[in-house]
Amino acid sequence: MRRLNLLAALLLTGAAGACAPNPIIARDPVPAPGPEVGYVCDSRPLVLNAFDTKCTPVAREPQVVLRSKG
Repeated sequence: MRRLNLLAALLLTGAAGACAPNPIIARDPVPAPGPEVGYVCDSRPLVLNAFDTKCTPVAREPQVVLRSKG
């Protein structure tokens, strides 16, 4: 009888967790930058394996593709 109650309890908890009404979806609050934005970063070491990093945004130059017929 005890095993039956344990088995029933495990089945009920598994079924309740499988169909949650509001699933948790992780989303990044900061959107990704566009392809025209780049970053230049500078890092320097600190004590105990820590690093201080400073990044500045820079505009990228558009890529030029040359094609010739011939």
